[in-house]
Amino acid sequence: MRGGRFQATQSKLIIAAALFLTLFHNATFLDKLFATYAGTEHLWLKLASVTLLHGCVLTALLALVGFTRILKPLIIILLLVSSLTAYFIDTYQVVIDSDMLVNMLQTDSAEVRDLLDFRLAGYFLILGLLPAALVYKLRLVVEPVGRSLAKRVGLLILSLATAGLLVSLSSDFYASFIRTHKIVRYYTNPSTPIYALFRFSREKLKGQRPEQLLTLGTDATMPESDPHRELVVLVVGETARADHFSLNGYGRETNPRLAGEDVVSFGNVSSCGTSTAISVPCMFSFSERKRFDREQSEMHENVLDVLRRAGVQILWRDNNSGSKGVADRVEFQDFRKPENNPICDAECRDEGMLEGLDEWLASHADKDLLIVLHQMGSHGPAYYKRYPPAFEKFKPVCASNQLDQCSREEVVNAYDNTILYTDYFLSRVIDWLKTKSPRYESSMLYFSDHGESLGESGVYLHGFPYALAPTAQTSVPAILWSARENTDIDLNAVHAARNQELSHDNMFHTLLGIFEIRSEIYQPDKDLLTYAHTYR
Repeated sequence: MRGGRFQATQSKLIIAAALFLTLFHNATFLDKLFATYAGTEHLWLKLASVTLLHGCVLTALLALVGFTRILKPLIIILLLVSSLTAYFIDTYQVVIDSDMLVNMLQTDSAEVRDLLDFRLAGYFLILGLLPAALVYKLRLVVEPVGRSLAKRVGLLILSLATAGLLVSLSSDFYASFIRTHKIVRYYTNPSTPIYALFRFSREKLKGQRPEQLLTLGTDATMPESDPHRELVVLVVGETARADHFSLNGYGRETNPRLAGEDVVSFGNVSSCGTSTAISVPCMFSFSERKRFDREQSEMHENVLDVLRRAGVQILWRDNNSGSKGVADRVEFQDFRKPENNPICDAECRDEGMLEGLDEWLASHADKDLLIVLHQMGSHGPAYYKRYPPAFEKFKPVCASNQLDQCSREEVVNAYDNTILYTDYFLSRVIDWLKTKSPRYESSMLYFSDHGESLGESGVYLHGFPYALAPTAQTSVPAILWSARENTDIDLNAVHAARNQELSHDNMFHTLLGIFEIRSEIYQPDKDLLTYAHTYR
C-alpha cells in the first residue's frame, strides 16, 4: 500500500480478477458440476481441476487483451456485467448464449421493470460494484513497457500450459465432460457470455446488408373468382406451453371457453426457437428452423410481404415488445400504450387489441384481410401481472418475479391463470369473427412463439440453446377455428390430422394456403391444412 492506496502489478491484478470471477460468479456452474459428479471417485479433484481450468482460461483472456491503459476499465466492466449475468443464471438457471443476448438487447423498459428487485441489487452491489470500486482505487505498478509485455506474455503462456496440463492429466474425464455434460459448461460465467458476445458480433459483421430487401414470391397471386373475401386473425401467443392447455389433455381446466368452440388443437407442434427474438421472425420466414439465420432473415422478405404483394391488406397490432422486424412493411399499431389500448389496469391487456377492429374492417371492406395480434400472453417471470384479477382461478399464486423463492405450486398456479386469460382472449377473437360471417370466410390461427420452464430441474423461463432445451420450452400450442357455414376448409379432415408432427415451419405455407395464394414458393406438403382445402 502506498499513500493509502493498494497497489499491484498487472499480472497480480489479472490473476486476482480471474480467481474472484471464477469462485464468486459461478455458483450455479459449481453447483451443477458438483451435482453431476456427486458420488463419483475423486470428486474433489475433478471439481478443483475444472475450477482451475476455468480460472486459467479467464487469466489467459485477460493477459491477451488487458493492455496497461485498458486493463482496469476492462476488469471493472467485466465485474459489473458478470454480476448481473450471475444473478440471472443463479435465479432462473438461464443460459447466456448469443440468442439470449439478442433477446436481452430487444427487451423493453416494461420487461426490464419486471426483472428488477432487491436481490438483483444485492448481486450488483456485492459481486459487482464493491469489487469494481476496489479495482478503481487500486494503483497499478508502472513498469517499463518491455517488462510489462514480457510478464503478460509469460502469464498467457503459463495459463495456457496449465490448462493444457490439466486436460492432458485427466483426458478421459474431460472428453466425457465435454461430450456428455455440455449443458453444464453453458453455465460458466463470464466465459460463456463472452463467447456469446463474440458470436453475436461476428454475426453482425458477416457482411453488408443489401441496399434493397431480397424479394420473395414475386409471382404470388390470388384467384379473382372467389365471391367471398378472406378474413384471417393470426394470434401470435407468448410463452404458452402445449401441455398446460386442457385442450391437449392437461388435467386443469385452463381452456373452458375454447372447449365450447368448434376448434382444432394441434397437439404436436414444435417452436422455431426458445425466445421471442428468434421464434417470431422465424415463424414468418421462408427458411426452416434448421436453416434459419436471424441476420439473414432481416435481409429477406417474409410471408407478410408475399401476402401484401398478392393483394392482402395486413394489420399488425402488438401488445408485446414489437414485431422483431416482421411487420416493418405493413400497418403496425402499438397496443402497449394506453392512448391506443382502452383496456389497461396494472398493464395494458391483450383484449384491448380487439377494440376498433370493426372500423378498420369497414375501411378495407373490398380486400382480403389478415390481422395479426401479438399477445403479452404468459410472459414471465411476473406471471401474476399477465391477467386481470377476475382470472385468478388457481390459488395461491407466486406474486413475485423471484420464482425460485415461491413454491412450485404457486408458480404453476400463476402461470395457469395466464393460460386461462389467453383462453378468454381467443374466445373473444372467435366471437368477433362469428359476426363477420357469412360476408367473409373467417378463420383464426393461434401459434405460441415458444414455451416456458416452470422450475423443472430448477430451470425457469426460456431461452435455452435449442439443441439442449427441455420440451417445455419448445412444445407449443397451435389452434385453428374456422366458420363452418362459410369456409373452404374441411374441418373434419383437419380434426383427423390434428396429431401429426408440425412446427413453426408450417406457418408460412399455411398462411399462403388459407389465402389461396398461387406461387412457386408455396409448398403444399408444409401447409398444415393441405388435405383440408376443398378448393384444391
